[in-house]
Amino acid sequence: MAYHSGYGAHGSKHRARAAPDPPPLFDDTSGGYSSQPGGYPATGADVAFSVNHLFGDPMANVAMAYGSSIASHGKDMVHKELHRFVSVSKLKYFFAVDTAYVAKKLGLLVFPYTHQNWEVQYSRDAPLPPRQDLNAPDLYIPTMAFITYVLLAGMALGIQKRFSPEVLGLCASTALVWVVMEVLALLLGLYLATVRSDLSTFHLLAYSGYKYVGMILSVLTGLLFGSDGYYVALAWTSSALMYFIVRSLRTAALGPDSMGGPVPRQRLQLYLTLGAAAFQPLIIYWLTFHLVR
Repeated sequence: MAYHSGYGAHGSKHRARAAPDPPPLFDDTSGGYSSQPGGYPATGADVAFSVNHLFGDPMANVAMAYGSSIASHGKDMVHKELHRFVSVSKLKYFFAVDTAYVAKKLGLLVFPYTHQNWEVQYSRDAPLPPRQDLNAPDLYIPTMAFITYVLLAGMALGIQKRFSPEVLGLCASTALVWVVMEVLALLLGLYLATVRSDLSTFHLLAYSGYKYVGMILSVLTGLLFGSDGYYVALAWTSSALMYFIVRSLRTAALGPDSMGGPVPRQRLQLYLTLGAAAFQPLIIYWLTFHLVR
């Protein structure tokens, strides 16, 4: 037994010395990085040299300069086209509001009958911003009211088990399209009536967008008190909005420059203002009646 044990030990040592090394699975390609242990590339001076070489390459510098010039030129073109179609400074004017103005303006839209002075205030031939003049139109309230209307419409449709993204999208797009059509109609009417005033597209968009406040109150009242409450709120908000539109547009469209014009032109301008006001209840009803059942 001792013989066999010794023979086995001797044979194992012999096989261990005689066994050749297994062939490598992959060829050694790290010869270029032999200066680093483990075959890893140099991460110090060589990388710094590569970065310096990249930024020191004349072609790279020319390409970077050319790309910067293209980006700057594209930025100037975007700003130019934006100012061509939309005046950013004028747009900022309609969003110059604060909390006090928003609260007072909402109260004026709901109950405008006690308001006395409807003329827009000026300072050095420039109208005061909305936060300094309650009569100045703004786009903040119409924008936020439109968003609130869309959310309220989704809630109403969900309560009635009729909610779907397609129906909600249709409600939002319909409300937006009606306002755009109303503004285009007013612009055409002002052009045909040759009205000389400071009314711009933003002014008309603001006045047309105030109807969203009445729409929100009507739908909310209908959800809380049923169809009877809806029609009461619809009648109140419609009459208040009509009074507000007549007084605001009449003051803006029939200003001092228009008082000395021909009588037929003044009548046409007055009819245009009354028509724009009378159209408001129809739009409010058309955009809200299907949300209350």
